[in-house]
Amino acid sequence: MADLSLKQLRYFAALSRTLQYQRAARQLGISQPSLSLQIKALEEVLGGRLAERRKSGLILTPLGREVSVEVEKILRDVDALQRIAAPARDALSGTLRLGSSPTVGPYLLPRVLQRLHREFPDLKLLIRDGPPRELSEDLVAGRHDMILTQLPLPNDELRVQSLFREPLGMAVAREHPLASHREVRQADLAGESMLTLSPAYAMHRQVAALSEISGAILREDFEGTSLDALRQMVSLGMGVTLLPALYVQSEVDQADPDVVVVRMRPEQYRQVGLAWRNTSGYPPAFAKFAEILRSVVDHEFSAHVTLVR
Repeated sequence: MADLSLKQLRYFAALSRTLQYQRAARQLGISQPSLSLQIKALEEVLGGRLAERRKSGLILTPLGREVSVEVEKILRDVDALQRIAAPARDALSGTLRLGSSPTVGPYLLPRVLQRLHREFPDLKLLIRDGPPRELSEDLVAGRHDMILTQLPLPNDELRVQSLFREPLGMAVAREHPLASHREVRQADLAGESMLTLSPAYAMHRQVAALSEISGAILREDFEGTSLDALRQMVSLGMGVTLLPALYVQSEVDQADPDVVVVRMRPEQYRQVGLAWRNTSGYPPAFAKFAEILRSVVDHEFSAHVTLVR
């Protein structure tokens, strides 16, 4: 009987998380046929099917679910061993699994990935998006090594390091009366319909709190699934909302904006940082990754956000 390989376990872990061959292969940087061959080889070693294709998508078999739990434990132990045994303790190498909030990662991580690829070619960074609540749960469960998300995180099992403070501006439709204001004060929002993301996002709490303080009406019949969705609803005159500075800088066309983003007074902002499990300690790889994130923010985004020291 053939032996299990670490490669097979990592490939199956990616498949069990995504439940999509195409997406798992893309995350792993391999072809879909190569992934299928490795999964088939693992099934032959274990003596049973691990996943089945259904009309609704891929599902794990009972054996697959049990194997998935054990594989995650094994990979956590292997990654911990690699970090301990790394000859260059301040270098980034091996595999790092990063969970990232979709309200943060897409506007920051592309620049970070360029830097990592250039300076640490031996590092394989596996990134998975999700709302902060889900990210925290997956981090505690060992499905991520670290997460990049909005703070705070109400979980005493996690260690947190703040990275930067990001202003939130008030987005209004171009024809809205507030669009001509240099700044928006809380009193200006009385009676306005306030749009927000779902409660799974930390920004939901901020928008709800601002609505209560200002007398705005929090719309619970429409909850955005993304910042893009919120912006589009604002542009259609369905309400107003807060948008983060990095998103505005990246996605709102300043020459011909579909919404106008006005500065808030007093300032509204959010804190963004990294988190990992307390049981992980503070590995050198985590410290180096945080250092690189700070450096990229300082060089690329200092006009829009403020580093937290």
